[in-house]
Amino acid sequence: MKDLTTKYLGLKLNTPLIVGSCGFTSSVDKIRELAEQGAGAVVLKSLFEEQIQAELASNLESYTADYPGATDYIREYTRGNEVDAYLKLIAGAKEAVSIPVIASINCVSASEWVSFAKSVQQHGADALELNISLLPSNPRVSGEQSEKMYLEIIATVGEMVSIPIVLKMSQYSAGLANLIQRLSWHQQVAGFVLFNRYYTPDIDIHKQVVKSADLLSTPAEGCGTLRWIALLSGLIEKDLVASTGVHDSEGVIKQLLAGATAVQLVSTIYRNGIGQLGTILRGVEEWMESNSYGSLAEFRGRLSYEKAKDPAIFERTQFMKYYGGLS
Repeated sequence: MKDLTTKYLGLKLNTPLIVGSCGFTSSVDKIRELAEQGAGAVVLKSLFEEQIQAELASNLESYTADYPGATDYIREYTRGNEVDAYLKLIAGAKEAVSIPVIASINCVSASEWVSFAKSVQQHGADALELNISLLPSNPRVSGEQSEKMYLEIIATVGEMVSIPIVLKMSQYSAGLANLIQRLSWHQQVAGFVLFNRYYTPDIDIHKQVVKSADLLSTPAEGCGTLRWIALLSGLIEKDLVASTGVHDSEGVIKQLLAGATAVQLVSTIYRNGIGQLGTILRGVEEWMESNSYGSLAEFRGRLSYEKAKDPAIFERTQFMKYYGGLS
C-alpha cells in the first residue's frame, strides 16, 4: 500500500481526493458512501448568500433580490432548503464519517449573511469554503473594486470564525497571482481552490435562444488549472487545490506534480458514479509503484514552475514555439 495521505488546512486527509460541492454532498447517506469509496474530504453542497439573507428576513414574502427574476426563485428555493437543514447536514455528516467536512457558501458581498458563518463552526464544520462569485461584467466597476470585495469578505468572515477559511477563486482577474498572494497574507486564509466553475451560456441556433452549455467539465479544462497550480505553488505558502477538469488518475497525478495539495472532483463522479473514486486511487497507486514513489510528498511539486527543467513552458511565450510554424 502506498501512502496517499496529505495535509490540507492542517487536517489529515487519507487520500488527496476531495469531493467538491455538488448533489453528492447534500445528504448524510451519500457522504457516508463517498467516504467508504475513498474520499479524503467532502465539501458540502453550497448555500447561497441570497438563501441566507432570505432566511434571516423576518418575512420571506417581503424579501427582494437585486437582479431580475431572482426574487421568486430565491423564495421558493429557500422554502425547500432552509438554513437549519444545512446546519443539521453538517452535524449529521460529522457524526457519520471521520473525514473532514467542509461547509460551502457562495457569496458576492460582506453583508448580513456573514453572521451565519459562526453557526457553521458551532455545528462542527472543519473548515469553510467561500465560493466568491464575482464576474467583472459591469463596466462601471474597476478591477480594483472587484478585488477589494475578496478582502472585505475575508476580513468580515474572519471575525466570526476560528476554523480555516478556503477561497474558491475565479480566474477573472488581470492580476490573479498578485491577488492570491495578497489574500494569502490573511492569517485565516488557509488555502485556495483553483478554480470556480461558472454557469456558461450557449446558443441554440435552430431555436435561436440562449441555453446552458454543458454543466460538467471535460479533462481538457484541467490544463488551465494546471498552469496556475504550477505557477503559484512556489509563490505562496498556503494549500492549493485543483478543481475543474480532473476526471481520472492521470489528471490527479498531473496536478500533484504541478504542486497541488489535493484535487476536487465533481463531474467525473456524475459521469462515472461514486465508484470512480476507487478507480482513480488505484490508478494513482499503480503509477506510484511504477515510478518507485512511496508517498505523495515524494513527487508533489516536482514539475512546478519553480522546479521544472523548462519553466517557461507555463508562460505565454511558448505559444510562438508550438504554433508559430503551423500553416
